[in-house]
Amino acid sequence: MTAGRAPETPRPRSAREVYRDLLPELMRADDRLYCLDSDTGLFEAAAFAGVPGRYLNLGIAEHSLMGTAAGLAASGKVPFVTTMATFAATRALEAIKIDIAYNALPVRIVATHGGLAAGHLGPTHHALEDLAVMRAMPGFTVVVPGDAGQAGEAVRQSAALPGPVYVRLGRSATPDLDGASPGGGPFEIGRAQWLRRGGDVAIVACGPHPVLAAVRAADRLAEGGVRAAVLNLHTLRPLDTAAVVAAAEGTAGVVTVEEHWRSGGLGGAVAETLAEHAPARVARVGMPDTFAERAGGQEDLLDRYGITAGAVAAAALTLTSGTHGGGTHDPDLSRV
Repeated sequence: MTAGRAPETPRPRSAREVYRDLLPELMRADDRLYCLDSDTGLFEAAAFAGVPGRYLNLGIAEHSLMGTAAGLAASGKVPFVTTMATFAATRALEAIKIDIAYNALPVRIVATHGGLAAGHLGPTHHALEDLAVMRAMPGFTVVVPGDAGQAGEAVRQSAALPGPVYVRLGRSATPDLDGASPGGGPFEIGRAQWLRRGGDVAIVACGPHPVLAAVRAADRLAEGGVRAAVLNLHTLRPLDTAAVVAAAEGTAGVVTVEEHWRSGGLGGAVAETLAEHAPARVARVGMPDTFAERAGGQEDLLDRYGITAGAVAAAALTLTSGTHGGGTHDPDLSRV
């Protein structure tokens, strides 16, 4: 460091970089663990020199990837499978359903480029259905970490879980949630994290950009005297039912925020839970009922389709005012 110059701020790390660096370390400590790659370019074979024969790059063949993982898991191994989220949830779905879920095998699918993270590649690479698909699979644990640190914990904790696990990661670095979650408690799969407390309205989110939008919306609402609770519901299955019910009780309703089509994902999970345990109004902020009309950067597309702090705040105000409507850019919420 040059004399008199302030130390440089460390570059934020992406969740997938944390996963890349952590997995070989976990594999050295546990000889049951394998890494199965789909030619993602994320890993370097040299990183696995200490665990010879346990890094397998099967190429762009996602169906075979899942079948191979199922075979390893049936033989007592714990494979971590790496591919892009949309390919896991669509191209390889039959193998996931029949080979992995049906047999309740301990395969960990770590899916990168979740949501609109691959926005620049167009709708073929947008993963806006994966959470709905994976949480419908019997026996699956489904986790959407809120930042790089939570991603590392999700991977670490998943190694000891029974049955199959789906962990959804993004592509680029996102801000650390530590500054946004004073007293939020440690990350624990299956247990939601309180980021804000408030009794007027509840905001429930999952994933880095939606959680940040939720926190920023809550802070904006507080300036106008509206107290909003914020819940980071990073585990969609098993869902922390008690936390969702507690968030909704006594409030004007719940706003859900997700980087996913509004159908079947976080919003669906929260609405189902509240309908059964504590009926409440739910406004869903997420991708409207359309494919993205163009390729673009992730944040550009989030803004274009209304997955923003402004949209979350508007939805919350709609609930607290007692009027109907979704508070989003989509005028026809009946479709979703």
